[in-house]
Amino acid sequence: MRIGFDAKRAFHNGTGLGNYSRDLLRILAKLYPKNTYYLYNPKKSRDKRYHLADNNLEILPKSTFWKKFSSIWRQRAIVKQLVEDKIEVYHGLSGELPRSIHKTNIKTLVTIHDLIFVRYPELYSFFDRKIHFNKFKHAAQVADIVIAISEQTKRDIVAFLKINPSKIKVIYQGCSNAFKKDYNPNIIDKTKERFNLPDNFILNVGTIEERKNVLNLVKAIQNIDTKLVVIGGDKSNYAKKVKQYISDYNLSNKVLFLKNVDLEALAIIYKLADIFVYPSIFEGFGIPIIEALYSKTAVITSKDGCFSEAGGKNSIYIDPSKPLEIETAIQQIRNNPTLKKEMEEKGHTFVQQFNDDIIAKNIYNLYT
Repeated sequence: MRIGFDAKRAFHNGTGLGNYSRDLLRILAKLYPKNTYYLYNPKKSRDKRYHLADNNLEILPKSTFWKKFSSIWRQRAIVKQLVEDKIEVYHGLSGELPRSIHKTNIKTLVTIHDLIFVRYPELYSFFDRKIHFNKFKHAAQVADIVIAISEQTKRDIVAFLKINPSKIKVIYQGCSNAFKKDYNPNIIDKTKERFNLPDNFILNVGTIEERKNVLNLVKAIQNIDTKLVVIGGDKSNYAKKVKQYISDYNLSNKVLFLKNVDLEALAIIYKLADIFVYPSIFEGFGIPIIEALYSKTAVITSKDGCFSEAGGKNSIYIDPSKPLEIETAIQQIRNNPTLKKEMEEKGHTFVQQFNDDIIAKNIYNLYT
């Protein structure tokens, strides 16, 4: 088959949507090598986020005009190129499909990760909400199949976009192989030294924004004899609020913010952590949870929503609005080595359902 992808996020996004795109493209190219995968990229990337496999073709706008107006090309003019390339199936990897693609013979799928901009409109500007809703609604309506990354996201698509549930298929996300590997002790020691990591620490991974709720985690470890390592972008106003709280309560010696952490180092830091705590208010799925489980690290995360789909029965679930509840859960694990070991081992068994071969087979079955 000749399969096309909206690959903008694969080449340009370093976080969730980009990771999903890169991982899916990687496993399809490896496990179903006889196809040709066309990766439509609106503009050349400066960062080498994705390395093309032999059966990958990066497709850029052909004309100087569309290279200049690449965002419009991605939404509309790309359709002509898809037809010329004889694409049989086109997959929008991040909630979007080009306008008028439904007027061609190309079969289409779109992955919708979440509808947070509908659930929590206060986190987005008025115009961003309108633009997102319009794009997602159009894509879900015209696609032959909508892929939801969790049962929670499927429920939201039905409720907010009014899409027939029979058209929606739930296929979970995976994560990079970096989190599934064992590492040489020397590399582990060098990573610990490089980032000046303490012997015992709680880990949190994710952009420091209000929805991720790291401030309540800071409050939770305030009276515990441990340190918190936070990995994620910290340019938001919420990040300033978190750092101000740390300053006000003299907690700078207890909280370490890390930047420029490469993938291998991140995987090693997961393995070094005592506990991974993810008190997010809402997610479409929660890839950091399965990254931690693959790393054999005990997980504490939020009740409700999609979190139990990612965390399984052997993670501990808390009310993310209550720092004391988070603190109690941390102490429960720290004070019970048997429980901690059980969470690590059973969590690692549970997370095998997100392995590459299972996800690739489920996606490829939809293509065929």
